[in-house]
Amino acid sequence: MAIVKRILLDVLKPHQPGALEFSQTLADLDPGYRVNLRVEEVDENTESVIVVIEGEDIRFEEIGQAIKKMGGTIHSVDEVEAEGSPPASSE
Repeated sequence: MAIVKRILLDVLKPHQPGALEFSQTLADLDPGYRVNLRVEEVDENTESVIVVIEGEDIRFEEIGQAIKKMGGTIHSVDEVEAEGSPPASSE
């Protein structure tokens, strides 16, 4: 099965947790994750952010659960980089 190496998400989140804590929480899901967060738009109650996560094997379901737990919603998955895994050897 192919593994996801990079994903770009459009997320709507409340002001709290802030961008730093939000990013750190996602990065802490896996020691190999690198998270980049950019605030795109701010209104009275929410922020629209672009979140890029890079890693060796990104677990999308776990990321979605963490975002939901912090009060956020994934609006869309805008980019995905996946890599096929080599076929199992039959020795």
